[in-house]
Amino acid sequence: MGPHPAVAAIRLAVRRTLRDVLQDAPGAPVGSSVPHRRPPLVLVACSGGADSMALASALAFEAPRLGLRAGGLTVDHGLQPGSGDRAREVVGRLTELSLEPAEALTVAVGRDGGPEAAARTARYTALDEAADRLGAAAVLLGHTRDDQAETVLLGLARGSGTRSLSGMAAVSGSPAGRRGVRHRYLRPFLAVDRQTTRKACMVQSLPVWDDPHNADPAFTRSRVRHDALPALEKALGKGVVEALARTAQLSRDDADALDAWARDAEREVRTELSPSRANGADGAGGSDGAGGSDRSGGSGGSGDAANVADLTEGSGAALDVARLGALPPAVRRRVLRRVAVAAGSPAGSLFARHIEEVDRLVTEWHGQRAISLPGRVAARRQGGTLVIRQV
Repeated sequence: MGPHPAVAAIRLAVRRTLRDVLQDAPGAPVGSSVPHRRPPLVLVACSGGADSMALASALAFEAPRLGLRAGGLTVDHGLQPGSGDRAREVVGRLTELSLEPAEALTVAVGRDGGPEAAARTARYTALDEAADRLGAAAVLLGHTRDDQAETVLLGLARGSGTRSLSGMAAVSGSPAGRRGVRHRYLRPFLAVDRQTTRKACMVQSLPVWDDPHNADPAFTRSRVRHDALPALEKALGKGVVEALARTAQLSRDDADALDAWARDAEREVRTELSPSRANGADGAGGSDGAGGSDRSGGSGGSGDAANVADLTEGSGAALDVARLGALPPAVRRRVLRRVAVAAGSPAGSLFARHIEEVDRLVTEWHGQRAISLPGRVAARRQGGTLVIRQV
């Protein structure tokens, strides 16, 4: 007799993800006789809740069968009384599942961006540091289909673009912004619902902890989870969560295609950045203050490899306005965002309204002053050239 259907579902999801880890991991394949090579280590980030405990149990079951090492991490945010004791309990549960290493990471949560964003930044910074220290090939996260639906709904409420509506990726880099780890975080449960993970824990007699913050209406996601989504399902009928999750995948496919187009277009619109233009020597300086601290003609070369290579992160870029103007708006704005981020504007603080102001330098030019962007980056039009650089 096989496992309970809920347990089978979570194990299958993890097995598929781990096979991808094996395929991407450097070194000899599993079963190889190459000596002195340890199997890749996969970590699970576990809060002690049902989703992450189900994920930890599935990892502990599947990893040894695929020749992988498996460990677990929990993060103590220090935001609730007894959080240290809770973290130690989670470490004990991970150890009981034979996950090694099993560690608690203590963080200090700042205030930037509000409590949810600050906790998220602190959490992923700690996970990144631990993954680097332990040499992990990947870190598994327990986000479910329900979490994906909530993310899409939050994006809709903010009036976000296609990329935001695409929700969470099954494979992603560091949410804390660490570079060089583009495929570190894996989300095996994006097609698994929260009811299944909770059932899997129940039938395996796994103790779970329900974080009171998840039910606190002071947090936006909590209101979406307990108020907005149930209201939508009551008004529209069952299937809203599945539909929102499906919207995320369709939006991600569209966003990926547009991003690929934008990467190619960026090379085509880049032109030479002369010293005089880079420093604004034509007197077109100043700032109109369009988003400095808020949250979210003539032609040179055609973007040859030498020019692109010279425009490194933080150095700025010059873009040909005529070529930019010929691009579809969705592609052009993606190019502008890419260049602004490369010039030093933090991606998490660069919002659609910032890009719209920069876009007007291309489409509605009437001699405007420079546009200030987060990260001390300015966008300035100089004749037929748009210069975006840190100041």
